[in-house]
Amino acid sequence: MISHRDIPNRVRQLFVCTSLLLLGVFFAGSVGEAAEPVVTIVTDHADAVYAVDEPVLFTIQVNQDNKPLAGTVNWTLSKDGGTLLQSGRAELIAGEATVTGSLGEPGFIHLTASYVYAGKTYSKMVGVGIDPTAIKPSMPVPDDFDAFWDGKKAELAAVPPVANVKPVSSGDARMAAYEVEVAALGAPVTGYLVKPIDAEAGTLPIIITLQGAGVANSSLVGARGWAQEDMIAFSLNAHGLPLGQPSDFYSSKYPNGELGDYRIRGRESREEFYFLGMFLRIVRAIDYLTTLPEWDGKTVILYGTSQGGAQAYAGAGLDERVTFFVAGVTSMADMTGFAANRGVGGHSKALTTGVPLNRLQDVITTMRYFDAMNFATRVKADGFFTVGFVDTNCLPTTVYAAYNNVPTNKAIYNDLPTGHANSTEAVRLMKTAVREHVAKMKQQP
Repeated sequence: MISHRDIPNRVRQLFVCTSLLLLGVFFAGSVGEAAEPVVTIVTDHADAVYAVDEPVLFTIQVNQDNKPLAGTVNWTLSKDGGTLLQSGRAELIAGEATVTGSLGEPGFIHLTASYVYAGKTYSKMVGVGIDPTAIKPSMPVPDDFDAFWDGKKAELAAVPPVANVKPVSSGDARMAAYEVEVAALGAPVTGYLVKPIDAEAGTLPIIITLQGAGVANSSLVGARGWAQEDMIAFSLNAHGLPLGQPSDFYSSKYPNGELGDYRIRGRESREEFYFLGMFLRIVRAIDYLTTLPEWDGKTVILYGTSQGGAQAYAGAGLDERVTFFVAGVTSMADMTGFAANRGVGGHSKALTTGVPLNRLQDVITTMRYFDAMNFATRVKADGFFTVGFVDTNCLPTTVYAAYNNVPTNKAIYNDLPTGHANSTEAVRLMKTAVREHVAKMKQQP
């Protein structure tokens, strides 16, 4: 019989035993749980660049807790991540298997390897470039490309660049910030302008940052960051929308609202294609910014990624005042790649999907006047670019097709493990390129 005096001791004993049991279960589970398998692929060229017809040796490795696993891997070798070149299954020996492939033309090939463990599939993709700087345009620049765009710029010039400028808080006492709206063709130019308060006249370069796909407010913070490096910084809204609205104002417009179809709107006519206004607003933004007294009178930089990269190409191709442009993982490049039996990016696929056959040629014609690859041939500015070797949205072949057409001083960063994004290193290099250009321009009279 348990005395009432013994109950507290028994409770304490029970608590201690239960706690020890639970801790034992926890640690047993933690120790017993194996890490998930890791699939890696290594190429025999560290830079992942090969010559046409040169064999590419891929080494597939599957490890768990840094120990090699047995079994088999399924693999596919594709051109541009699309057209299947080869496929097979390979036995893992000491956790490794090899695959060899090649390509008889400049371009990119992707190897994807998959390993099944405990009913779950683990995959890895790697891309390699096959003489990428020799990739040629899939179609030539339209004969009347310049005439078309010169006509549109003349129409823009006929619109008085009336500006509405409203001061806003910059969040930095050293910086002045403004909401800017400037009349243009159709939707106005809108964006945040930030510049140092104490800047002297004729001393500052201009940088215009360009938005990627989607609908959002312009970035006051992004503009402020560049302004803090002694620049006139302008964050241009891709759609000419009002600034500083609640987030649901922008999210309600895309992808399920009034701008949900903007990427394909007007695709059957170069006169009605949505990107006509977007590209011309870059020119009008330059029109306005170059009137500011602080401008150094010579430096204009465009900076964007994906759709922003496409805008950077367009702005540099349309406006000789641009002295430098940065385009990361560029969208809307080599949109007619199918004409050369090559893959195309997501925007090109969207533009050609669901189009009646009797109107498909109209869409293809429109695409050629808005292709970054064609704007590239007209640029007078130097540039810096990035490409993701495993980008399945803006294929590396398309990015290189545009890059190869740039006739000026240029450099490109091959971001080997990256898809449709700019890695930390890519961003660092993009910003460094801007700073080096600014320093170079300061040395010029």
